[in-house]
Amino acid sequence: MLARRSAALLVAALAVLPAGTAQAGVRQPGVVSQKPVANTPHVLDGIVNAIALVGGTVVVGGEFSAVSDAGSDEQLPRENLFAYDLRTGKVLPGFAPSFSGPVYALASGADGTVYVGGSFDFPARALVRLSLTDGSAVTSFDAPAFGGDVATLVRQGDKIYVGGDFIQIGSTPRTALARIDASTGAVDPAFRITPGDPRGAGTKVYAMAATGDRLVIDGSFTSVDGLRRPQVAVIDLVRNRVADWRTEVYAPSCMAVFPWYVRGLDVSPDGRYFVVVTTGGPAPGTRKLCDSAARFEMYSRGDDIRPTWVNLTGGDSLYSVVVTGAAVYVGGHQRWLNNPKGSDTAGPGAVQRPGIGAIHPTTGKALSWNPTRTRGIGVKAFLTTKSGLLVGSDTTKLGHEYHARIGMFPLP
Repeated sequence: MLARRSAALLVAALAVLPAGTAQAGVRQPGVVSQKPVANTPHVLDGIVNAIALVGGTVVVGGEFSAVSDAGSDEQLPRENLFAYDLRTGKVLPGFAPSFSGPVYALASGADGTVYVGGSFDFPARALVRLSLTDGSAVTSFDAPAFGGDVATLVRQGDKIYVGGDFIQIGSTPRTALARIDASTGAVDPAFRITPGDPRGAGTKVYAMAATGDRLVIDGSFTSVDGLRRPQVAVIDLVRNRVADWRTEVYAPSCMAVFPWYVRGLDVSPDGRYFVVVTTGGPAPGTRKLCDSAARFEMYSRGDDIRPTWVNLTGGDSLYSVVVTGAAVYVGGHQRWLNNPKGSDTAGPGAVQRPGIGAIHPTTGKALSWNPTRTRGIGVKAFLTTKSGLLVGSDTTKLGHEYHARIGMFPLP
């Protein structure tokens, strides 16, 4: 009993680490292979929280101090951020910026740059734009976040959406959500969407995903611009206002250690739907969406929108999700999927999917894809590319092979 209680408290503490970046991603024609590629580098300690692709370069952020090339014993010092070549897997030698704290969010930039958000004071306060050539800060971009950290970033053209628990960007007050100019970092005065009425200590936007005309956010809030929106909201980007879309499924409480429990989210490549994953603890025999993945239709309207489907783990957290059209990939420290009647046990119909799994986007049932992953805290970052699925976590075994904290499943 003591061991179980200690494990539950550890999970609760780790569950609130910020998410990374999400936006309508790359459509893939099928499910990726169960065997990872051999040439990804290794992150030798800590955790990977975010991944971005800038041209042919993969940028990896988190909380770590050293990396190595695949097949090499040489340890390369890297403070919470590094980059490698997607094709060869080789770590970029000239890109080695040092961050004073964890990186939680990344977004690709124009002209060989990347936007980096997190909990750091150097090389800027919580948000900076870097050149991939040498890791230097782009001085024309100035958007420090104050009063909190940056947890998630989404870039759309010449605008960047910034989410976190900050209260100010530059000299402009903004609570947890802002839109800024991608070149200068100036806050957009036309976008003043404000989450509020938090569950827990403060207002936070934890994860975001976007299409051309919709932005989906989740976090600790229960209202947005004074409208009731328990933990999830859809923003109309054409009118710059909260959309006529509300669900009450995240209004009920889960375990007391999780006052708010939504975590990752992602939008389908066609923008028609999105999927939210949660923590929260087991709740068998109820309609609560604790420890679940759930699909919602983007353009539904009304005050009581229900999920199209729900897949429950039976008591283990899901932190990240990515939607490719062919599959909905989910990651956490789950043991099972298809487990609505489980309570830290495998209930009727449950299937083992340790640490990573895939769900059919239409039926909501687990696909046969089951590469496995050492569970640890969980997957904190997914990124789809035209060639496969990148996975970032805190453990070293992926697909029954050694791939320390970063790996990639290729498309067949």
